[in-house]
Amino acid sequence: MKNVTITLDEETAAWARVYAATHNMSVSRLVGEMLQQRMGELHEYDRAMRRFLAKKPIKFKGPAKGYPKREELYDRGRLR
Repeated sequence: MKNVTITLDEETAAWARVYAATHNMSVSRLVGEMLQQRMGELHEYDRAMRRFLAKKPIKFKGPAKGYPKREELYDRGRLR
């Protein structure tokens, strides 16, 4: 475990102390859990973006062959 020092304004520090106390944890643990949660969210977002960008693009057939139907454009099953 690494120790870090953070600077908070008085209002934020007071909120953090109250929130941590009501959840029976220290402010240090609260901040650590918040950072871990944010890191996980960003990791999941990056994975989802890579999966999306790995898909082949949908080829547009051109206006002569007609525009794609709404169902074709918004078919979420194909994006997963």
